[in-house]
Amino acid sequence: MNRPHPTAADLALARARFESEAKPAHTHTGRYRMRYYDWGTGPVVVSVHGLCDEPLSFCMLTAELVDRGFRVIAYDLPNGEDDGAKLTQYRHDHYVDDLLALMDHLNLSRSDILGTSFGSTITLRALARNPDRFRKAALQGGFARRPLQPYERWPAMLVRYWSWRMNQLPLRRKVMEPIDLPQFVGCPPEIHAFLIECSGKTPIRAAANRAITISELDLCPQLPSITHPVLMIGGDRDAVIPRASEADVEKGLPNVRRVEFSPCGHYPQYTMPSQYAEQLATFLERGTQ
Repeated sequence: MNRPHPTAADLALARARFESEAKPAHTHTGRYRMRYYDWGTGPVVVSVHGLCDEPLSFCMLTAELVDRGFRVIAYDLPNGEDDGAKLTQYRHDHYVDDLLALMDHLNLSRSDILGTSFGSTITLRALARNPDRFRKAALQGGFARRPLQPYERWPAMLVRYWSWRMNQLPLRRKVMEPIDLPQFVGCPPEIHAFLIECSGKTPIRAAANRAITISELDLCPQLPSITHPVLMIGGDRDAVIPRASEADVEKGLPNVRRVEFSPCGHYPQYTMPSQYAEQLATFLERGTQ
């Protein structure tokens, strides 16, 4: 992929490869039955997805990392639908416990880690709480705090017990397209449709409980203790995570560098996977023992 944005054919190939090459498996963390995917050989990168993502969302990025010689472990966050998770009892620390349970299950004493959006908060807490388990970290759309506005928090409180999935919300596309489409300029329509498909599978109760967790979160006091090399990846037209929230992380971390893609929004795994993979691979390979 040597173009600014992927084509529909690029997406189809990466998706087919994910479905045929990524090995699905399960483990129980003590809180839920976790589904995860193991793809590739070489240095390990554990991938922690965002609010309404799934491992498939990253198939184009993951395929490129695998081709560059990495082994990517990607897992589903608890959804409360078919995995036994009791989401209303979940606290932010539990997400870190689940991550470490997966690493223990795979006998990973230490690895690199990629956290995306909500997953970046799990990554930051894991780095602060268990520093010896990680070598380097990358954060995409990363933040340590993101206060929710009342119009964001109250709907989450109301729907956190609903049994629907995101794709069943009335008017979802009509509401989201004015926000999303400017972030997909230059991409064929199939790329945005893939975002809608992947994010639409998320149970509403899972998205709502993650949003409520975000509303109560402030990891800024922990940032100075995180001495790992950290790469932050952002887009110049991110309409989801305010630039000020990323700046909080940059100011707090002692060993951080940020890369900004343009034109790009909150979803470079969909819109600029090649550039994303190149920056991430270069960062992870630099100084590798």
